[in-house]
Amino acid sequence: MLELAALVTAAIFFGAAAYINIAEHPARLMQSDSAALAQWKPSYKRGFAMQASIAVASGVLGIAAWWTSGQVLWLIGAALMLANWPFTLIVIMPTNHLLGATPPEGDADTRARLIAWGKLHGVRTMLSGLATAAYLIAAIPS
Repeated sequence: MLELAALVTAAIFFGAAAYINIAEHPARLMQSDSAALAQWKPSYKRGFAMQASIAVASGVLGIAAWWTSGQVLWLIGAALMLANWPFTLIVIMPTNHLLGATPPEGDADTRARLIAWGKLHGVRTMLSGLATAAYLIAAIPS
């Protein structure tokens, strides 16, 4: 059951992250800088709370699955899921703070920051996709 829960939570995170990169953020960038920024601010706050808890849950479940099964792919998947935390806090957070402090009308760097944010968020999508793949392979009966 731990294995299934780890896989499902990783897949939920990956699906949400992929949606952001494939649909939400490109649609946001079709708007004016001020409209894109106005949409990004509340979306980021809500998404951060949701994705942060799912990443931790999936990582902890992956560690528990590794502990009970001895299958190292569960540990690899857990490490990939948990890597979202330091990546977000160290690499993405400066861009988040800059966007959060940008005035509502935007400034000369708003669009460049939003584009950079999308690329950085793509790393989170990749980490969770790799974690999901590792969990999925680990779940295949041998």
